[in-house]
Amino acid sequence: MRLWDTRAVRVAPLLVALLLVASATTAAARTQEPPAAARQAATPAHGDFAGRVAIAGGRRIHLECRGAGRPVVILEAGLRSRSDFWTVRLPETRGRTVLPAVSRFTRVCAYDRPGTTLGTDGLSRSDPVPMPRTAKGAVADLHALLRAARLPGPYVLAGHSTGGLIVRLYAATHPERVAGLVQVDALSEHVQDALTRPRFVAFDRLNNGPLPGLEGYRGLERILFAPSFLQMRRALAARPAGPLPAVVISRGRAQDLPPGLPAGLTARVLERAWRAAQDALEASMPGAERVIARRSSHYVMFSQPRVVAGAVRRVVAAVRAG
Repeated sequence: MRLWDTRAVRVAPLLVALLLVASATTAAARTQEPPAAARQAATPAHGDFAGRVAIAGGRRIHLECRGAGRPVVILEAGLRSRSDFWTVRLPETRGRTVLPAVSRFTRVCAYDRPGTTLGTDGLSRSDPVPMPRTAKGAVADLHALLRAARLPGPYVLAGHSTGGLIVRLYAATHPERVAGLVQVDALSEHVQDALTRPRFVAFDRLNNGPLPGLEGYRGLERILFAPSFLQMRRALAARPAGPLPAVVISRGRAQDLPPGLPAGLTARVLERAWRAAQDALEASMPGAERVIARRSSHYVMFSQPRVVAGAVRRVVAAVRAG
């Protein structure tokens, strides 16, 4: 298995940190999977389930679910990140990873979007779709998956990075199906407002560009930011966000970037824009709690999984309290 070079991943804060998935890490992730006998007897709504679910149109999407109770929590990973990102352990990880931790107090599911990866030989277990696409397409897939899996709603949706944008758009599109939100250092349309146009174009291209070792992966996920942000703005204009139990988790440590990026996109410029976007995201979600993950950069679920699981727990508790 070819691993990722940290210098390559630092090109942009949303580039998938597949370097973090070393062979030992991948083995650890596999040991956390439910036993085969348990998976065979389970369904998405009950037991330890891991398998592919057929959705409308004939495609199949890989889904994993554990735990019991309601509301059901759906974990949405970041750009090009397989669902394993919620279960993988790294040397820096302390305590339970996010999905197992959440499964201790409610039902929780995660799934592979098409085109996501876990290293160069860990491609998405879901059927491919044409790329590039937008957040709207990802929302349509999520809605089809939840219906096909017969998972009872309304849900608590937790999204990291680009996954945060996807779950917000899902909530704006299907508000009756969403009971709470958790944003984990989430990408939002507000970052576009905080960057000049040339820098924003560079930011989009860097995140949706090719990855070393995956040049032949034609289905590699590309979610275009500009049209996705427009979809989010239009959805909110049509149906403004109302009060909802929510937590906005923001990184406490800046994301490293190498020098010489296009359009003067330096680490300082990007961090300033990112923090302004996080503030605007909190302001756009009435009553949301703000949490700073002080020991984390972008991948909070690796550095501080307890912060993420704790935020999900508080939102679940608020939903249950009515």
